[in-house]
Amino acid sequence: MAKEKEEKSIKSPMQPALPYLGMNDGTVVITFSSQAVEAHADFIPPVLGGNPLGTRGVTAILESLNIVNGIRWDNISKALDDCNIGRLHVKDVLVAKGEEPIAEIAEYYERNPLLKKTRQAYDEKAKVNHREFSPFVIVKKGQTLAKLRPHRPGKEGINVHGELIPFGTVNPVGVNSGANTHIAGDRIISDMHGQLIEARGVLNVQENLIIRGAVGYRTGHIIFPGNVSIDGPVSDGFKIYSGGTLTIKQTLDLTEVVSKGDISVAGGIIGKGAALIKAGGGINTKFIENCRIAARGPVFVESGIINSNIYAMDSVRMGDKGLIVGGEIYSVHGLRAGGIGRKGRRFTKIHCGIDFAVKQELEKSNNQLRVLVAKLTRVRELIEEPEISSETMDKMVELLKRLEGEQAAVTARISDLIGKVNIDEKAVVEVVGEISAGTLIEICQVSLFVEAAIRKVRVRLDTFAGKLVTEPL
Repeated sequence: MAKEKEEKSIKSPMQPALPYLGMNDGTVVITFSSQAVEAHADFIPPVLGGNPLGTRGVTAILESLNIVNGIRWDNISKALDDCNIGRLHVKDVLVAKGEEPIAEIAEYYERNPLLKKTRQAYDEKAKVNHREFSPFVIVKKGQTLAKLRPHRPGKEGINVHGELIPFGTVNPVGVNSGANTHIAGDRIISDMHGQLIEARGVLNVQENLIIRGAVGYRTGHIIFPGNVSIDGPVSDGFKIYSGGTLTIKQTLDLTEVVSKGDISVAGGIIGKGAALIKAGGGINTKFIENCRIAARGPVFVESGIINSNIYAMDSVRMGDKGLIVGGEIYSVHGLRAGGIGRKGRRFTKIHCGIDFAVKQELEKSNNQLRVLVAKLTRVRELIEEPEISSETMDKMVELLKRLEGEQAAVTARISDLIGKVNIDEKAVVEVVGEISAGTLIEICQVSLFVEAAIRKVRVRLDTFAGKLVTEPL
């Protein structure tokens, strides 16, 4: 508490009650803090043969000012020695101290200090990944948002005159329970995963994260358990993880995006080859360039898919002028596009009717089988060598049995996977424009290599003939 001192001094000429003090004698000047909780003194040495001030004189001065509580005689004694013996002017000595009143504090809910916004000033020279910082406060279901601070009673103080000082009351600015929160005991608890918003002292949790501008160093990476909506573009180098749907109203300069629901990008998706999108639902966008896309739902691209790999567990659909150039498309239930391939550009590969995840597992198992066969061949050769010791022979026989067991397990897994690769023999590829020469189309692992451009066709699997046929649209 700021101490506003009111100076009250006693000097011997002014005090007829203290006849033993002369004009040139030592003296003391007393000042009081606000509410007289403390008394401080300046000790002034005698001059021109005056008498030093002693304990009796100080006592008389204290009594004349009604200083009766909390007198600090140790401080006074030291100050008298310095003043009288050292002839020093000793200033601001604490000569008495009472007790400050303790304010009464009303009960209030204090926000969890761990749930504070952190803002970092961007400094490109600093060795800090500023993309990791986020201005959003994300909470989990059941998390404590605030805790009740109970009422604290006040206590009266006492000043150096022995008078009681009344205490005041403090009403701290706390928080209250709002939307998607509840009070349980002495805590405010979140009802859901989401973003914590404090508005006028009320804590609310919302399941949607709405970013009014762009995603960049101002926002950092976006990691949110619910739906995410972004009004501006997404800059290169920033990742987005959404536990719900993701809506981007401008261009996505893709690094890595994962969403458990649908993804909608109004301005198109641009990547750098290694860029990746995973969607638990479908994807809807204007164009895709140099990306890897995986979706459990349908993928709709209005104008173009350029040098990208698309993995769709449903289907791929494009606008009537939508063009696929380069890359590789896996679409379980078929594809429709305006055109495929372009003269003089990279070949394009289209795969339909197969479960690409099973196919990848099958390829992995076939590679394992080739390695095992090579190891088995080498072990058998070692066993047949005439100079092999009995100890080495035992080890080789044990290794041979283990490898043969692994070979049998991998072979059984391959047999099981082969029957699961083809899952939609009715998948078709429809192109309302042109399929350029050099395009490879595969349905249920039956291939058609387009040697000369064809237009306005439907490609389907003739299961009876075991080949792909083309029909006019």
